[in-house]
Amino acid sequence: MAVDPTTLMNFIFGIIIVILGFWVFRLKKYTLALYVALGFGLFAISWLEILLGATSSNNISIILIRALGYLVVIFALFREAILK
Repeated sequence: MAVDPTTLMNFIFGIIIVILGFWVFRLKKYTLALYVALGFGLFAISWLEILLGATSSNNISIILIRALGYLVVIFALFREAILK
């Protein structure tokens, strides 16, 4: 099984963003960082599923997981705009 370098790169960067997001939240209690970490955590789950060969990128579970990730980030940014 060949690994797609783009999916692998997305997974690695996604995990880095998750770690940094949780770190910032822990240090500064900045809720936006937590939501971004959760959104990218969902993206990382979808990329890992593809890397493990469990599904293709057009599978309904991947689409739903990614849509939820986008909605979490959209909510976080909207919430931040309203609260400021």
